[in-house]
Amino acid sequence: MSELSILIPARNEMFLAKAIENILENIEGDTEVIAVLDGAWAEPPIPQHKRVTVIHHSQSIGQRAATNEAAKLSKAKYLMKCDAHCAFDKGFDAKMIAEMHDDWTMVPVMKNLHAFDWVCPDGHRRYQGPSGPCMECGKETTRDVLWRAKPSPNSVSYCFDSTPHFQYFGDYAKRPEGAGEITETMSLQGSCWMLTRDKYWELNVCDENFGGWGSQGIEVAVKTWLSGGRVMVNKKTWYAHMFRTQGGDFGFPYPISGKDQEKAKFFAKDLFFNNKWDKQVRPLSWLVEKFWPVKGWNEEDLKKLKANTFKFSDAALPVKPVESEPVSEESNTVIIYDASQNSDVSSTSEKPTKGIIFYTDNQLKIKIAVTVQRQLRKISADRKIPIVSASLKPMGFGKNIHVPLERGVLTMFKQILTALEASDTDIVYFCEADVLYHPSHFDFTPPKKDVFYYNENVWKIDAKTGHAIHYDCRQVSGIAVYRETAVKHYRKRVEMVEKNGFSMGMGYEPGTHHRPERVDDATADSWKSEFPNLDIRHEGNFSPTRWKKEEFRNQRYTKGWTETDNEIPGWGKTKELIKKFK
Repeated sequence: MSELSILIPARNEMFLAKAIENILENIEGDTEVIAVLDGAWAEPPIPQHKRVTVIHHSQSIGQRAATNEAAKLSKAKYLMKCDAHCAFDKGFDAKMIAEMHDDWTMVPVMKNLHAFDWVCPDGHRRYQGPSGPCMECGKETTRDVLWRAKPSPNSVSYCFDSTPHFQYFGDYAKRPEGAGEITETMSLQGSCWMLTRDKYWELNVCDENFGGWGSQGIEVAVKTWLSGGRVMVNKKTWYAHMFRTQGGDFGFPYPISGKDQEKAKFFAKDLFFNNKWDKQVRPLSWLVEKFWPVKGWNEEDLKKLKANTFKFSDAALPVKPVESEPVSEESNTVIIYDASQNSDVSSTSEKPTKGIIFYTDNQLKIKIAVTVQRQLRKISADRKIPIVSASLKPMGFGKNIHVPLERGVLTMFKQILTALEASDTDIVYFCEADVLYHPSHFDFTPPKKDVFYYNENVWKIDAKTGHAIHYDCRQVSGIAVYRETAVKHYRKRVEMVEKNGFSMGMGYEPGTHHRPERVDDATADSWKSEFPNLDIRHEGNFSPTRWKKEEFRNQRYTKGWTETDNEIPGWGKTKELIKKFK
């Protein structure tokens, strides 16, 4: 398990691969990178690396939401959000962790990044900016990537004015309290900041109510200060940020709207200036006075701020951080499930949300893969059931997380866990790359929150011959379960396999046995959909198929045995079906 996860939300970022390469070259601790491709694939592509996980969204969800997506996958103690166009000091991760406190937010010194020059055949250079011919000779230019930090400026202090709007705060750095290697800062520049994962979720530092972009540094800093923490600059290390030159092919990846920026400012002002944030234990006037005098504030501004009545609410008392989902775009309610409190959902008035988790090793015959994915896409669109896919190669299927590992049992468990943690629905259906799912499979709603349910209506069909068999069996590919129950189980399963390896005594199917090697005391039940799912059997299946009853040592596992070379209910003739796979 990594100690630090670096979260990179990225949209149309031409230097993302270079930024990740630079991070990997300079980390010295147990650090990973989680990048979110927000609406576009990376170009050039991100190289596969065991420390890099990639999430892909076919439609942009915004920078804050993308950062939250990355944070959901992390299990590290610390999170660092950074932009997709930054370079870093050697060992920056270890230097940051060495100075961290659990109630701090910390940033390195910020330098400017000299990312590239435009160079013509005659050797004339032009500093980074829009493309175009050489200004001296008129010849075509090519981009020469340099990726180095400029020696100055070295920014170490920031604030915000009464608008509120971000400001550099050089005067504070000249004060006695601004001296030293670890110093306080009133605010942040949003391109890089670090805090504990617990604090990230406790303080909700990427609140999507602010909008997709804008006022990020103010939000993170103010929430840290007002909740009782401190915002610090670590001058023992640095990062270099590329400031964009507007225009041409080199601008901001997100549309820059004055309306959106004003929305973020208004939300920040209403939340913090009117002391409406429920987790604060200090008023905003306390923070302004702490750093007084502050650039962009006058005595009248401070007087007006202090006139607001600040009330300490029960919600402001310290609370134990809970590993829960961030607020989604569809709902402002965070539901934390505790199976010990209520396992029967029959009395719940709200209809639970449903989602698909899909996992594949990307080694399947292409015609089978396309057929299965086309069927799931249609079900997803018709029934409004979102898909989260975890794959060993990047793919454009639902919300995709690239898991850069080798095929294997542990990898499969990690893929399942990754998809579960990236999903935000109440109920999930486990879907595998070589199973054709019937729409009726998704009609079932688990009646209890702490039980794994298996659809036993499944036929195994030989992709070459069309011969098909059915018997009542419980397979992982047929699971429907409340997501939080599955997350708890697979976290423990992955931990056990990482420590002791996998044994057949543990088994693959949660809750189906009580052997000593079991993962936990999960329970299981079954149902049968109106029409069956089709488990496509081919030469690359993870487990072999037993086509005859005699091959089962225990005949009780052959209950409901049926064979056909003709027709499967809901699907038609088997000979016609397998034409799709050939």
